[in-house]
Amino acid sequence: MNTLVRKSVLDVKPYVPGKPIEETKRQLGLKEVIKLASNENPFGPSPKAVEAMKKSLAGVNRYPDAQGYYLKKRLARHFGLLAENFLLGNGSDEIIDILIKTFVETDENIVTSDTTFLEYEIIAQVNSRKVKKAPLRYFKYDLGAMLKLVDKKTKLVFIANPNNPTGTYVTKYEVADFLKALPGQAIVVFDEAYNTFIDVDDYPDSLDYLRRKNKVVILRTFSKAYGLAGLRLGYAIADPQLISYMERVRQPFNVNILAQAAGLAAIDDKDFLKKTRRMTLEGKDFIYRELSKMGLGYVPSAANFILIDVEKDSREVFKSMLKFGVIVREMSQYGLKNFIRLTIGSQKENRRAISALRKVLTPRA
Repeated sequence: MNTLVRKSVLDVKPYVPGKPIEETKRQLGLKEVIKLASNENPFGPSPKAVEAMKKSLAGVNRYPDAQGYYLKKRLARHFGLLAENFLLGNGSDEIIDILIKTFVETDENIVTSDTTFLEYEIIAQVNSRKVKKAPLRYFKYDLGAMLKLVDKKTKLVFIANPNNPTGTYVTKYEVADFLKALPGQAIVVFDEAYNTFIDVDDYPDSLDYLRRKNKVVILRTFSKAYGLAGLRLGYAIADPQLISYMERVRQPFNVNILAQAAGLAAIDDKDFLKKTRRMTLEGKDFIYRELSKMGLGYVPSAANFILIDVEKDSREVFKSMLKFGVIVREMSQYGLKNFIRLTIGSQKENRRAISALRKVLTPRA
């Protein structure tokens, strides 16, 4: 059968998502399981989004607005841009696919970092596009090393900021120098899925780069802070001409009715967003303190997750924590064999996760 499949597909190592809660309950016979593996919002979805979806249920017998007119208009007002600056996607994953199909010829390449969001490379491989990766430096994107990989055939540069899975970020000073030195044919994609959780002063304003007519595309999502991961709703912000080219590749009806209704309502739910941010930052401080008490190293994070050095095979730690009903993400797929990634949960979940981690890592007498 493998002779029927494109070689680029055979070479792909599929993305391994976080283990589902129901599957864990079923396999281990557990009644209560918490999932802190996929960087979801532990406080649920925006209440306003839930109400909007309920009102839209009666219309699911019809196709959604193929252009997402009202959501684009609302996003434009929110950011002070034009509706033509936005493209809607079935999650950021679909938009990454659209970007590669739109701009990268088969003999051209993509530059990004090692140990970053795996979908950049996976989607590129599926589309038979070459990816060049620079190693991280101190768990952080090394823009200088990435610049050295850029050549005349480079069309897209992906920068996850903050980076998944490390939680680190590149500063506005680093980005400014990078853009200044970048060849004119390359488009920089800032993947800012976790920008809502930023609590630093030197984070770059990517919208400012866009307004200055740089060739940039900004990816944002409703999956994380807004709590709508199950709806798969993301969007790209870029120059209208770049967006118009991407619209030629985008499939019609790619964003469903419920997702569009929820997105419209969630933008206005400022109280929910404020609560999510506050509780996440408080939870991060709590986990930092507990990890320090345990003598465990971790990478300081600008996102809603923490990369933790468990000093042993992360797969074994992952399996052991499952027995306590706690799902974390083991990092062997990223080449970080002694690390787990822990999503910051509710305070109750954080305490339970730390308790389980302490039991798993404390040798029995």
